[in-house]
This record gives sequence, structure tokens and C-alpha cells, in this order.
Amino acid sequence: MSLSSLIMAGLFGGLVLSVTPLGVASAQDAGKKVILSPNAPNPVGPYSQAIRVGKTVYLAGQVAIDPKSNQPMGNAPIEDQTRRVLDNLKAVLEADGLTMDHVVSTTVFLKDVGEFGKMNEVYATYFKDAPPARATVEVARLPRDMKIEISAIAVHP
Repeated sequence: MSLSSLIMAGLFGGLVLSVTPLGVASAQDAGKKVILSPNAPNPVGPYSQAIRVGKTVYLAGQVAIDPKSNQPMGNAPIEDQTRRVLDNLKAVLEADGLTMDHVVSTTVFLKDVGEFGKMNEVYATYFKDAPPARATVEVARLPRDMKIEISAIAVHP
């Protein structure tokens, strides 16, 4: 393996990248594991709830969909949507033996950044000790006209 391949493998947590003759990077399976929880909404497209590579778990963005009824909570207040989203993320983590304490980074997408304070109050109850790094951005629109979506990265001890 060349030095650049070793560097790329290190940067991407063991995911080995190769360069095709056209110069396009392609991923090869290097222990990639799909994480699926029956206690979180099923993916509605060509993506997984989470992917584990080595000790790192990359969680897809969750919106406020009740996993039992599969019904969106688009009209619910931001506080209720935030709880549902974080409970969905928690369920995916649990499917791989993790808790919210293993989350190292989140990205919060808000339809209205004016609701940041309300979202943040609920969010803080899920991350009491050593909260993860976080980025929060306002977006024009979210799937199913939700008010919030959160994605996360977690690490196994």
C-alpha cells in the first residue's frame, strides 16, 4: 500500500480508498457494518440508520417520525420533535451497544434558528456530562416539513 493510501486509510477510520483510472476515489469494504434498530424509523431511501467502521459509528440524520406508527410529527412543537429525534438516535446507538454518552459530535439542522433556545433546552437533557461537539445550522426545508433533523457520530470505547 502506498504512503498516500495509508494516509487516506487513517483519515477515514480504516475505510480504504482507491483511485480508479479516471481519478475517482471509490470505497472498498474495510469492516463496514450496517446498524439497524427496529426502535427507530426505517430508512426511506438508499441509506442506513448508521454505519460502523472500526470503533466509529456514523448516524444518519433523524427527523421526528414515530417508529411505531411511522407517522411524522411535522405539526408538533420543536420541543416534542427534538425529543423524538434524540430518542430515535438513542435507539440506533443502543442497537450497537452504545449510549448517548458515546456521541462525540452532532449536527443540528433547524428550519427556524429562532427556535434554537427551545431545542437547546431539550437537547441539554440528553447530554448532561461532557456534551458532544455540535454544529447547528438553519435550513430552508427539511424532509416531511419537519422543524429539526440531527445527525451524529459516536465512538466505541
